[in-house]
Amino acid sequence: MAIRTLEEINDKISKGRVVVVTAEEMASIVEKKGAEKAAREVDVVTTGTFAPMCSSGALLNLGHPKPRIKIEKAWLNGVPAYGGLAAVDIYIGAAALPDEDPRNKVYPGEFRYGGGHVIEDLIRGKDVVLKAQGYGTDCYPRRDVETWINLWDLNQASLLNPRNCYQNYACAVNLSDKVIYTYMGVLKPHLGNANYCSAGQLSPLLNDPLYRTLGVGTRIFLGGGVGYVISPGTQHNPNVDRNEKGIVRVPGGTLAVTGDMKQMDPLWVRGVSVLGYGASLAVGVGIPIPILDEEMAAYTGVRDEDISTVVIDYGRDYPYGEERVLGEVTYRELKSGAIRIMGKEVPTAPLSSYPMARRIAGILKDWIGGGRFNLSKPADTLPGPESGLVFRGLTIRPIK
Repeated sequence: MAIRTLEEINDKISKGRVVVVTAEEMASIVEKKGAEKAAREVDVVTTGTFAPMCSSGALLNLGHPKPRIKIEKAWLNGVPAYGGLAAVDIYIGAAALPDEDPRNKVYPGEFRYGGGHVIEDLIRGKDVVLKAQGYGTDCYPRRDVETWINLWDLNQASLLNPRNCYQNYACAVNLSDKVIYTYMGVLKPHLGNANYCSAGQLSPLLNDPLYRTLGVGTRIFLGGGVGYVISPGTQHNPNVDRNEKGIVRVPGGTLAVTGDMKQMDPLWVRGVSVLGYGASLAVGVGIPIPILDEEMAAYTGVRDEDISTVVIDYGRDYPYGEERVLGEVTYRELKSGAIRIMGKEVPTAPLSSYPMARRIAGILKDWIGGGRFNLSKPADTLPGPESGLVFRGLTIRPIK
């Protein structure tokens, strides 16, 4: 049964009467008072996550030089950007690398500078070298340009991330007899360590597991500024195994998000170098969850011990697409510093930062409590388990 509407919550925000807590705080409230009482007391729960999110990037409008140019190829600080858009729009991906980077020719590669670092430099207000080429047209006669640019020189600069905020993620281990270098970090041989990447009980999509309040147009904290959910993220897969509380046990939903880079803070948008793997971008995301009824209170009362994930071998099974699960562990176990897998105690380490996730949830709580951030009603919620959405891998078909 509905307890309040989104409009009523926003009215309380405007009047300074809203009750807002973080997901961490809500877990304690629900445990002590139950979901029904918590639902009547709390209006909004804030969540947060801060982790490498490779499927991120920046869409930039550079403005025209004189004479004008239709950009076909572009580089920012030597990192290639995509120019197959309108004349002076370019997109730089977080994982893009300079042409001269040796990659893994010198193994393991260090990947000291890539697209994520360029994005961080722009948000820091640093000058960045733009080099661009065009083929020349009657309306865009210029064929090349080389200049310094700055975030504040640009007409628009948007963080445009196709896949952020994974709803749960597998824990990575290595059963092989050699050290391996992955996007989940360095993995030691013979179950030498286990890496995971989720904020657990603070993670946005684990606090609204069926996406009841999230969708196109949801207003969020993104990179220290205000952003929006623009669609389900790529690889969004709601039809996966869930526990009795509806929480996914394997990677599930994702979000595509955007926001104005000129509002952002480099504390929450960081270029990342992943040894032996590549460049990435660590992004801070916080999402408010309106407590519309008792069910939403129960969902946001989730604890790390309620959330489990699977353990996968990245030495062989993951890279070759094998569907083998070595075990299942809770985030309480992962955060304890060690898990037990195949009869062995294995030390754990996170790629995501729980302290930073906690800070994001706290900042968003302050914004809402101070009347500086209203909640938005999504135009359409994300596809859920009932949607019938099918997630597929790529089928290789020989080209004759």
